[in-house]
Amino acid sequence: MNSVTECSDQPLLATNQRLLDSPAELRRKLPLAAPLQQHIDQQRRDIDGIVSGKDSRLLVVVGPCSVHDPLATLDYAKRLKTLQQQLPHLLLVMRVYIEKPRTSLGWKGLVYDPDRDNSQQLDKGLQVSRELMQAVAQLGLPIATEALNPELAPYFDDLVSWYALGARTTESQTHREMASALPGSIGFKNGTDGSVDIAVNAIKAASQPQYITRINNEGRLVQLQVAGNRSGHLVLRGGSDGPNYHRDAVLAASRALQTAGLNPRVMVDASHANCGKVAERQANVLADVGKQLQQGSPILGVMLESFLVSGQQTLTAEAGTYGQSMTDPCLDWAMTTENLQQLNHQVENARQERVAVPA
Repeated sequence: MNSVTECSDQPLLATNQRLLDSPAELRRKLPLAAPLQQHIDQQRRDIDGIVSGKDSRLLVVVGPCSVHDPLATLDYAKRLKTLQQQLPHLLLVMRVYIEKPRTSLGWKGLVYDPDRDNSQQLDKGLQVSRELMQAVAQLGLPIATEALNPELAPYFDDLVSWYALGARTTESQTHREMASALPGSIGFKNGTDGSVDIAVNAIKAASQPQYITRINNEGRLVQLQVAGNRSGHLVLRGGSDGPNYHRDAVLAASRALQTAGLNPRVMVDASHANCGKVAERQANVLADVGKQLQQGSPILGVMLESFLVSGQQTLTAEAGTYGQSMTDPCLDWAMTTENLQQLNHQVENARQERVAVPA
């Protein structure tokens, strides 16, 4: 573990510092084999195909609100891999969210505080998080995470296939610039008030060629010229005025994207304001999405917060209930399986109905 030292040469309020491995140093300790990297590259192309509409499968980003227990997370991942084999009309991408955005204070996620005791061992968290992502990737599952801290992205960007930009960061120029250089598809969430305008502007900004600054794999600040990420898409997550997964809201969002000259296909987040933070109501959202797909819809995918055990438990350094979220409440495994099997059936029916319509 890297040592903590007094911070006499640092500005203002800093009192100590912990020197960390650079992204390149951590990658040398935990390398990614070439065949696995090629597989991840293919997963990115598959997801981009769904986002663009070339692939008729439904994208499903599913997993714990945020990961806190690597053993339970891998248990979930193995079950998800088995479930994927039963769902040919869905592409399952597992949430491995190692950062937890906070409105005020609180646990910021596995990468920052892996022992959940406020010891803030970021050096340990970086290693534990990369090991966990590698283990999930080796099972053959695509990985999704939230792009929260631009300085941490280079530690994991060889492993991630799909990113989320949250409702509070979509407006940030720094995060839009980061998004323009990330290698996977990116879902931009609508604002906390439910408005899609900020996300539409973010998708457009991140898609454009530009010069940006970022930390490279050697840990140095560099200026990059990037072509922009053209696999950005809107994620409807509801807002302070209520849910926005219903057909009228979906079609209105799609029209706003089309007017802006962007991909009119959208993703629906079944959690957050769309379910009123009641995990079981995510099933209602998925059922409504399934009906919309059968009617013809610009929905490209869904997000779902799910773990082995339903609900949530108090955040603690102790082990707690195995497979239960220590952040937002989740659906349990049985309900997840039932709902995804039904959604797969609805996507299959929607595909058959489109084929049956005369040209």
